[in-house]
Amino acid sequence: MANSYRCLVVDDETDIRELVVLTLERMGIQAESASNITDAKHMLHSFSYDLCLTDMRLPDGLGLELVQHINAQFPGLPVAVITAYGSAENAVSALKAGAFDYITKPISLKQLRPLVESALKLSLQKESQGANTVDLIGASPAMSYVRTMIAKLARSQAPVYISGESGSGKELAARLIHQNSSRKDQAFIAVNCGAIPENLMESEFFGYKKGAFTGAIQDTQGLFQAANGGTLFLDEVADLPLAMQVKLLRAIQEKKVRVVGSTVEETVDVRIISATHKNLNAMMEKGEFRQDLYYRLNVIQLKMPSLRERPEDIPELTERLLGKLCLNQSISKPGIAPEAKVYIQQLQFHGNVRELENMLERALALCDGQTIAVGDLSLEDMPEAPISDRPAMPWDTPAIEERVATPHAEVALPLEYTTSPSAAAGSTMLPMDVSLSDYLEDIEKRTILQALEKTNNNKTAAAKLLGISFRTLRYRLSKLGLSKEQDVEDADGEEE
Repeated sequence: MANSYRCLVVDDETDIRELVVLTLERMGIQAESASNITDAKHMLHSFSYDLCLTDMRLPDGLGLELVQHINAQFPGLPVAVITAYGSAENAVSALKAGAFDYITKPISLKQLRPLVESALKLSLQKESQGANTVDLIGASPAMSYVRTMIAKLARSQAPVYISGESGSGKELAARLIHQNSSRKDQAFIAVNCGAIPENLMESEFFGYKKGAFTGAIQDTQGLFQAANGGTLFLDEVADLPLAMQVKLLRAIQEKKVRVVGSTVEETVDVRIISATHKNLNAMMEKGEFRQDLYYRLNVIQLKMPSLRERPEDIPELTERLLGKLCLNQSISKPGIAPEAKVYIQQLQFHGNVRELENMLERALALCDGQTIAVGDLSLEDMPEAPISDRPAMPWDTPAIEERVATPHAEVALPLEYTTSPSAAAGSTMLPMDVSLSDYLEDIEKRTILQALEKTNNNKTAAAKLLGISFRTLRYRLSKLGLSKEQDVEDADGEEE
C-alpha cells in the first residue's frame, strides 16, 4: 500500500496505540497518535488525514464527540471507533453518530486490516461527483431524498434497515448502496430469509464441515463467507425464526461465525443490509422478533416510498419500464392512448413498481403492437383495480418543477393544467367536474361505438381495429351496457 496515506490513532492506552500504529506502518500507512480529544482536534486542524481511529472512552470525553466534530469539520474523512468487548450499545451509538465502522477490544488484526483498507478506498472517493443512482427512476421529492440517503449510506459501514411496501424497490436500493460503497468490488449476496427451510438456515448462513450431518460430503461455505469483504442483503428478515435470530445477532455483533461442525469461530468482514415489508415494531411487541437484533439491524433506516406517495413519477416510470420490456423482447415500443395514460395514473398500485411493470408486460402481449389502450391494461378475469381521486399529471414531463422541496410532499398542479371540460377534449387531463369513472366510460363508449360503426357492427373487425381481442371487446360491451343494444342491432341486420 502506498505511503501517501495518513492515519490518526486516538487512544489513551499506550500499548493499544503502539499496536495500531505498528500495524498501520506495516501496511505502508503513515500513522500518528494522540491520547485525548483535545490533542486529536489540534492535530486534525494542523494536518490532513485519510482515516481516524478513536477509542470510545478518553480522558477528556467520549469518542462520539470526536466523531461528531470530524463529521462537522472534516466531511468525507472516515472515522472508526474502538469499543470495549461486548459493548454493542456503544457501537450502535457510534454508527448512528456518523462513524464509518467500529472494532472491538481486544483488537484483532484480521478485523483491523480490512477495516482500514475499506476506509482508505472510501477516502479516495471523497472527491467523486456523488453516488451513481441512475437506476432509480423518478424526480419527485421522495426519490430525491432516497438518492441523498443512498449517497450518505454508501460512505458508511453501518447496518441499514430498508422498509417499504412490496415492489417499492428495496433490493434495488440495497444494491445501489453496495455499488457506491468501498465494497463495490466485492460480492453482493441477496437472500430471501423466508425461502430457506428452518432446519437448513444455520448451514446456509454459516456453512458446514464435511461430516457435520448426513449428506455433508464436503466442506461448504455459507452466505457470510460468500459475502466476505462485501455486502449481505437479508430480504424479508422478519421471516427469520427466533432461534436463528440469536445466532445472526452474534454474527453481526462480533463479526465472527461458527461453521456447523466446527469448534472455532472465524472472522468475517460483511456489511449487513436488511429489509422487510412487515412491521418489525409490532412483531417485537408480540415477541416474534428480538428487540436486540432489531436495534442491531436498524442502525440507520431508509424508507422506500410507495408509488402512491410519488404519483408524479408514474409517467416517467411507465415510459422507462415499457422501453425496457420492449428492448428485452426485441419489439418496437408502442404508444399509449390518452385515456390509457389517465387510467394508469389513477390506479392505486398497491404492488407498486412491480405491479406497474407486470401490467405493462401484460399490455404488450394484448395490444395491437401500435397503441396500448385501456382494455389492454386489465383482464376480464382479474378484479377491478382500485381507482384514486388524485388528478392526472402531465405525461410529457417526468416531474413538475414547481414542487415543494420536502420528501413525500403533495405536488400541486400548475394553473395551466386545470382545464375546463371543453378544453379537455383530446387532452390527457381529467375534467374537473367529471368523475374519473364517468370520464373513462364516456371515452370508451364513444371509441367502441365508432369502431362498430366503421365496421358495420362486425365485432371481430371492430376488436381488430381497437387493437384488443374479441373476448375483451365482448367483456367491455357487457360492462358498459352496450351488449344488449348491439345484439338487437345484430339481429336486425340478420333479418334484413
